[in-house]
Amino acid sequence: MNIEKTERNGIVCAVVRSDEKVITDVQSALDLLMTASYEFGTKNIVIDKKLITEDFFILSTCLAGEILQKYMNYGGRIAIYGDFSHYTSKPLKDFMYESNKGHDVFFVAEETQAVKMLTR
Repeated sequence: MNIEKTERNGIVCAVVRSDEKVITDVQSALDLLMTASYEFGTKNIVIDKKLITEDFFILSTCLAGEILQKYMNYGGRIAIYGDFSHYTSKPLKDFMYESNKGHDVFFVAEETQAVKMLTR
């Protein structure tokens, strides 16, 4: 795993890069947030959806809820980018739509959009 620091509008984001899954469970997600906070002084995470276990996108597993609750508890924010078009679950689509209306969790198509969402 490699984390790159990017800054826009005076706000720092940690952009995660890896050849393997980075978020596989609640603990790995929390470890990522703490690493970004410690190494880069930010709790803004930008990550490709390919680096997150598919269970995150199956709402019935409750993994997304648990991870995002931990992020909220610790002041973390996350923007997940990638192609979400193959998901057919209406609850997941509704969840992503509602998340994008907020300030802490975003689902977008491209990395540049993800950075913009966290730095506006």
